[in-house]
Amino acid sequence: MLYAIFESGGKQFKAVEGNYIEVDHLQEDVGKKVSFDKVLLLTNDKDTQIGTPYLKGASVDATVISHFKAKKIIVFKYRAKQRYRVKTGHRQQYTRLMVNSIAFSGKAKASTAAETAKEPTAEKPAAKKSSSTTTKKASTSAKTTTKKTTAKPAAKTPKTEAAKKVEK
Repeated sequence: MLYAIFESGGKQFKAVEGNYIEVDHLQEDVGKKVSFDKVLLLTNDKDTQIGTPYLKGASVDATVISHFKAKKIIVFKYRAKQRYRVKTGHRQQYTRLMVNSIAFSGKAKASTAAETAKEPTAEKPAAKKSSSTTTKKASTSAKTTTKKTTAKPAAKTPKTEAAKKVEK
């Protein structure tokens, strides 16, 4: 099995031809090809090459598939007995890549079968909306419903002597 360990954004990722990887956000457009030349380790069926720190002539070629955000992380800072509470959140941005090929000195940079393989892009056709459903929605939004509220008599409070004098 051919795979490579490469560095991007100070982190290390394992790349296998034809697989997807998620790296920190890259300032590249969707569909654009990117190449990573900081390859730390390369493993082929026959042998393993380890760089010092990087392998010369080795690169990982990938295509940008999409950009997305991770799940929100809540950061809550708290100091006991000091009335200090700060709640913030963070969503890390990532880029999804598809590894097209792993090029190295023992292999030609020719296109591979993984590059020629196409992704399943068949999407479901949009459902047709009938005119009756749109008129129903319009008629329901036009109707306004009002709640009937019954006014309850105010509770009787015992009046003080000062309040009785003011009424007279």
